[in-house]
Amino acid sequence: MTFDELREKVTPKNPSRETSPNRGTSLPQDTAIPDTRKSLRDWQSENNIDGDAQVKIRRIAHMRYQHPDLAEITTFLRDFGMSVAKKSEGKRWFTGYGPDQYVYYAQQGEKKFLGGTFEVESFAELGKAAKIPGASPIEELTDAPGGGHMVTLTDPEGFPINLMYGQQPKEPGPMPEILTTNYEVEKPRVARFQRFKPGPAAVHKLGHYGLCVQNFQAQLDFYTRELNFAPTDFLYVDAEDGTRKDVAVFLHIDIGQDFTDHHTFFMSTNPTSHVHHCSFEVHDFDSQNLGHEWLVSKGYKSVWGVGRHILGSQLFDYWWDTTGNMVEHYADGDLVNEDTPVGWGAAGDESLAVWGPDVPKWFLD
Repeated sequence: MTFDELREKVTPKNPSRETSPNRGTSLPQDTAIPDTRKSLRDWQSENNIDGDAQVKIRRIAHMRYQHPDLAEITTFLRDFGMSVAKKSEGKRWFTGYGPDQYVYYAQQGEKKFLGGTFEVESFAELGKAAKIPGASPIEELTDAPGGGHMVTLTDPEGFPINLMYGQQPKEPGPMPEILTTNYEVEKPRVARFQRFKPGPAAVHKLGHYGLCVQNFQAQLDFYTRELNFAPTDFLYVDAEDGTRKDVAVFLHIDIGQDFTDHHTFFMSTNPTSHVHHCSFEVHDFDSQNLGHEWLVSKGYKSVWGVGRHILGSQLFDYWWDTTGNMVEHYADGDLVNEDTPVGWGAAGDESLAVWGPDVPKWFLD
């Protein structure tokens, strides 16, 4: 079944037909992606992307921010589902239940974005990164849990991005139970009863973050040439001359045949450059909704959610932290690899979610 055929089944074009009930399906990528698409390797070839020249990252590791009130942000992040891994004078490291030593680093100071952090394939990749114009020297993370070394790059619009190698992982857990679900004709959960404990939605790992940028093409060139980011989906608008102009992109880490998250990095065009949000994975839909209610009960300000994205498929829930940064819980995201075609779709509110509250008009401002 193609994407258009599925849409026709859900929303028939003939108004005289009886309204069709809602339905969901897990489509294979060749039919789920819109008709405007091309292979990733073709896109890279057309754009003269030299894979050998890229610094090879393997995964996203943690976010880094500066906050004026460490005690206040510590309370928020605990309510958001993290725990303190380590604290020292003017510094905090926060962990989830996955193998990362920490998923969030905070330090004392005026509000400032210190960049996302990615683990590279080898120490040699840090050396390659340190040669990029504007890169910092290789720094040893002597006080951070798990140790390691780090290089900080600066993109064309001044945003930092950190590359790390050598951090020792921690023992993960405890892992939440994968609950059994009863459906109308398949009921494997017999004589067992679903029970839940209210509380924060425990964070597993950092999933992605996003930027709003002024020079979209320059930023795209930097991230796909200097690093092994690759586009999964573009969003476009129709220009006055009849052409299509790309205005947003969802980028994944290109690690060949191995599967990775639909996007680890997101960019959209905006008149002013700023950080949009960062996003952390939680266990499942119940965990996410219980976490939403917990944050409501604590008086924090919701941005948008809970709902279901289209591109990436994630269940989403966006919040303001106590410093004014946007943070997200997500669950149930798509996985892609080098065989996933690059897709193009029209930008607009309808491209952001299939269900959930109305998207705030300023959400991508």
